[in-house]
Formats: sequence, structure tokens, C-alpha cells
Amino acid sequence: MATGRSGGRVRLQDVATLAGVSMKTVSNVVHDYEHVSERMRERVQAAIDELGYRPNLTARRLATGRTGMLALAIPEMDQPYFAEIARCVGEEAGRRGYRIIVEQTLNDVEAERAVIRDREEGLVDGVIFHPARIDTLEIARLRPDTPLVLLGEAARPLTTDHVMIDNVRAAREATELLLATGRRRIAFLASVRTEIAESTHLRLLGYQEAMVGADIPLDPTLVIESEGFGIDDGVRALTAALDRGLAPEAVLCRDDLFGLAAMRALSSAGLRVPEDVSVLGWDDTSLARYATPALSSVSPDKRAIATSALDLLEDRMNGYDGIGRHLLAPYTIADRGTVARLVR
Repeated sequence: MATGRSGGRVRLQDVATLAGVSMKTVSNVVHDYEHVSERMRERVQAAIDELGYRPNLTARRLATGRTGMLALAIPEMDQPYFAEIARCVGEEAGRRGYRIIVEQTLNDVEAERAVIRDREEGLVDGVIFHPARIDTLEIARLRPDTPLVLLGEAARPLTTDHVMIDNVRAAREATELLLATGRRRIAFLASVRTEIAESTHLRLLGYQEAMVGADIPLDPTLVIESEGFGIDDGVRALTAALDRGLAPEAVLCRDDLFGLAAMRALSSAGLRVPEDVSVLGWDDTSLARYATPALSSVSPDKRAIATSALDLLEDRMNGYDGIGRHLLAPYTIADRGTVARLVR
């Protein structure tokens, strides 16, 4: 902790004394008020940097009504997609002068209710939240006082801002990419048994649209069920399907974890990727980029998702109180080493 000239915590007065200005001037610089000359701002900032002064959050809130803190609530920190989203949000928030508190809800509905209802009230200026369990109507009923922006597919209340990609369209285009390489027997890995997530539902819908559009009869055996979301779950599910005689020419995966699972299960079965079976993941995480071979993957623009969410949140923090704005972020398909034309 930085210390002042008296040996205690650095105070506003210490900065003012070093800079040779009033405490009011230092406060104006700290709170980024407009009517401060650039020369004076640089002088005060130099003193702040030298002393390592950090504003007290309680005092700052009393003075400005804000803490400079934002919350990001995600289901699981150790999931690659959420880890990368957290990094993008943190970096973009830092550029705007905010600090981020990251909270994981672990897919627990009570933890998600707490995020919206009361946990961050008074501590942060706004919340970016990726729900997994709580539904659209409950979020609409709770109507938090703290500005809120939602990410993901699980809930989309009309009164709340929301950012996501068009999962149906992306899945349709991903399936069409596989079809364009001559693959017709395209499996989907996976529908998680007893718990079909909204993202899975939307991606399955896009997959079906592409298959029907290509006049290929839908085959329920090509939609593989998994007991869970982990790589081991995916390996077991695809291995069992191959053992039953399933012979896919391509596998569209609901995320990159299942993409890695598909490559491992296929390799263990003596099948080559992509020569025998193409594999296409989803989320374009570091797992995809550094896999061997590098995994082709649907690539949401995570930076655009973070930027859009913070734009909407700052609007709310600055007084916007209109109807919810639902934005679609861009995406691409990173075509790497696991998709190739089928040679018959």
C-alpha cells in the first residue's frame, strides 16, 4: 500500500501538497472534471503517480455517485470461452477507466438471482451478466436498480440490454461449410442429456435448417447425446456412437471442448481428421488455435461483444432508461486444419 509523507496511507492532501495546488484541484482531476487545464492536469497526475495515490471508493461514491467499479458475472471461470470474454471485458473496461470484479455463478440459479437482485448494489456502477439458469421473465420481474447488460442466449427480456451472436445463422453457415466440402453425414456433438442449453438449441436449429435446405433427411442418430459438458463426456459419447456403427463424415460441435473430444475419439477409432471426418468447433478459443491439428471453429468476435456490452452499460449508467436494446455481434468461421473436402 502506498504511504504518504507521514508514513500512513496516501491522502488527497499529500497529492495537493506535492503538486502545490488545492485539494479541490486534485479532486477535480481525480474525478475527471472538464474545467481543468491540461497543464494543471499533468502536474497533478505526476504527483498522483509519484505517490501512488488511489482514491477511496467510499469517498469517491459520496462525491460522484459512482465507484468506478463494474461487475462481470459468468457461469464458470475455467471454461475457455468465459475466460476469454472476461479478459476482453476487463481490458476494454480498463481502457475506459473502470475496474472489474469477476464473479462466477457456477450455473446456480440462486447465485444468478443474487447478481440481479442485490449482491452488487452499492458496490459497482453496473453489471455485465451471462446467465445460464435464470429465465427471461424472472429477470424482467426483478428489474435491478443497478444498470445491467446481458450476454449469451439464455435470457432476453425486452426491458434489458443484451448482446449475443446470431447462433442459428452461424450454425447454418457452419453446416453449409461442411456440406460444401462434400460431407453429407454430419453429426452434431452434443446435446447434453437432461439439460439442453439455449445455445445448444439454437445451434441445433441452424444445423437442421442447413440439412433440410440441402435436401438431406434429418437423422436423429446423428445428434449425439452427452452426459455432461466436459471433454471426457464428449469422448465417451462419440466413442459410444462410433461403436454402435455411426459413420459420420463430419462433426459440428457445440463448443471447442467437444471439438477436442471429437478429435480424440476419432483418432482412437483409427479415423483421420480431416481426411476421413471433418471437425468444426465453436467459440474459437485458445484450445482451438493450439490444438493439433488446429481446430476449425465458429469464431464470435469477443472483443466486439465486450465493447458493445460496455457501450450499452455506460449509456444506462449515464441515464438512458429506454427499452432494452438487443445487439448482434459479428462472427466468422476460422477455417483451419480440421475441415477438408471429402475424397471418395
